[in-house]
Amino acid sequence: MSRRRDEEGSALVELTWLGILLLIPMLWIILSVFEVQRGAFAVSGAARAAGRAYALAPTDAEGRQRAEAAAAQALADQGVHGVPLHVRITCTPYPHDCHSGTSVITVVVTSSVDLPLLPTFLGGNAPSFALDATHSVPIGQFQEIDRATP
Repeated sequence: MSRRRDEEGSALVELTWLGILLLIPMLWIILSVFEVQRGAFAVSGAARAAGRAYALAPTDAEGRQRAEAAAAQALADQGVHGVPLHVRITCTPYPHDCHSGTSVITVVVTSSVDLPLLPTFLGGNAPSFALDATHSVPIGQFQEIDRATP
């Protein structure tokens, strides 16, 4: 039986290269999924924190400031830094006074996360994944009042 010496060991080399070529994209997909999941948890927590901060504020103007600060802090707590953040607050049935009666405050937080390990030469900016979360907070009909004010 004659064997050709020039092909000896080529299967090992081919298997190694094939493994590397398949492993790198799989690794990138797994890292991207983890990054998007972390961002989704962060945006969900940010919407909840912003809704609670807005509901506990004494006025709508101060509530908006507190909601934006709480959302930014919630994103930072999850390790999501330097991402765009937009907080939108709506109220029903009293759109101009969210802290009265039986209003329901709805907070929508939108943000995005950059996908990891992609160079900018592929399109200018790093590719990103858009995320949003919504949280509703009902304001009770019975609220605590300050007895010091007449």
